[in-house]
Formats: sequence, structure tokens, C-alpha cells
Amino acid sequence: MVTEFAEIEVIPGTEAQFIAGVAASREAFLRSPGCHGLELHQSIESPQHFVLQVKWATVADHMEKFRGAAEFQIWRGNVGQFFAVAPKVWHSNTVA
Repeated sequence: MVTEFAEIEVIPGTEAQFIAGVAASREAFLRSPGCHGLELHQSIESPQHFVLQVKWATVADHMEKFRGAAEFQIWRGNVGQFFAVAPKVWHSNTVA
């Protein structure tokens, strides 16, 4: 199991719309092969800063299967217009 971390900065004033877009995208993620759930975290100190955490069976499930599928287009259609800059995305293994 790997965790995708997507650090996302949204345009000021669009925080609520972005959160709604993530909620609307939840089912697209969950029907994707290898996806085992997601959480969205909002910074208290910088409310325009979010971290999306998605659990994937493998990095390939995210980078190849999800990104190449219609579900990715649903995700980007629901939230892409709120990005202030391109998200910073990385993956991790839990080690402790």
C-alpha cells in the first residue's frame, strides 16, 4: 500500500468550491482500480493550502491506471479551475 500526497494551493476565495469539488470526485477515485480511500486536509494557518492523501495499492494504480482513465478527467474537471499553481504530488510507503 502506498500513499499519494498532493499538496494543492487554491485561488484565494475558492476554498469552499474546491472542497465541494473534491467531495464530488470521491466516487471517481473509489471506483478506480487500486484506490483504497482518500482524505483532504486543509491548513489552519494557510486556508488556501490543502493536502490530499489517497491510498493506492501501487504507484502504478495512481500514475498509470487512474491518470489514464476517465475518472482522472472527472477529478480535474471538478477541481482544476481552483488550482493557483500545479499540485506537487509524491508517494510514500509507511515505514514506522
